[in-house]
Amino acid sequence: MHRATTHWTIGRRILVAAVVITALLGAAGLTAWFTSRGGQTKTGVSPAAPGASSPAGTAPKPSVGTGSVPAPPKITDPLAYARAAAVLLWSYDTRTTSRDQHLAGMNAWMTRETKYTDWTAISGQIPDPVLWSRMADNAQYATAAVGEAHFPSAFKQALAENPSAITEAYIYAVTVTGKQTIAWQNGGGGAEDRAVTLAVQCRPSSDCALVSLAPSVAP
Repeated sequence: MHRATTHWTIGRRILVAAVVITALLGAAGLTAWFTSRGGQTKTGVSPAAPGASSPAGTAPKPSVGTGSVPAPPKITDPLAYARAAAVLLWSYDTRTTSRDQHLAGMNAWMTRETKYTDWTAISGQIPDPVLWSRMADNAQYATAAVGEAHFPSAFKQALAENPSAITEAYIYAVTVTGKQTIAWQNGGGGAEDRAVTLAVQCRPSSDCALVSLAPSVAP
């Protein structure tokens, strides 16, 4: 089994930073920091070549179940929730979980405030149906280990300049680093370091929820 690098389609991004920084600075319509863009990104190794892409932005039907995808944790700390969400994004198991089940499981982690949720950005990280099927044929699965999580410097600066502004949406930007390990049948596998900047919402007295991810990692 050869080792190949897989490219997964990234869907349309909402301006996550516009939400975060707007909440902090009170400047409606700000479109800086995380620029909305399409394209492709490397997401690890796979024994199968990519198939034709298909839309991933539609939330799956709740009745499909969630397979091996864990339920979102009951956490009120944005750093801890972002760490758990990164493991979610970097893990999958095509041996036990269908693509629709995986999407349903991920959707349960999202904020239910439609003003902020960016399901397209999150679901865009999942391979299209053809590629998922090829991965399942090879019994491919991935596990993840998180190393560190921190608030990006731009977020901390904005928060320091206007601490009270975050109370509009309580959305935090968090950069997480870690490692993804992928394996498939007949002993195939590989691993790589990973990093992502997530937007998580943690309102007071409420559990955190996932909002979106940035198209590039914020330091």
